[in-house]
Amino acid sequence: MNKGKSMKELQLEVDQYISQFKEGYFSPLAMLARLTEELGELAREVNHHYGEKPKKSTETEKAIEEELGDLLFVTICFANSLNIDLEEAHDYVMNKFNTRDKNRWTRIDQESVE
Repeated sequence: MNKGKSMKELQLEVDQYISQFKEGYFSPLAMLARLTEELGELAREVNHHYGEKPKKSTETEKAIEEELGDLLFVTICFANSLNIDLEEAHDYVMNKFNTRDKNRWTRIDQESVE
């Protein structure tokens, strides 16, 4: 069974890739622009697949999976450039959702009371 990579492993893999280039990581502002660009590309693909906007015959087929991968790569670059441990960031956010928002949504195991 393939265990997959931990977030720490993903961050290290991206850092090793970026570290081989003199330019290194982009500035935070440039990184935010890249993140926004990739999110726009993901939105375009989702709109083509699930929305009312079909692709033009001249447009190449890109998978939502590829666009999510691009978004993840840039997110990891952004985190690495700011020395943010994404596993710690994830744990922080999950703790927030499990405390502050614990009663915000209807749980599947709750019976509806009407």
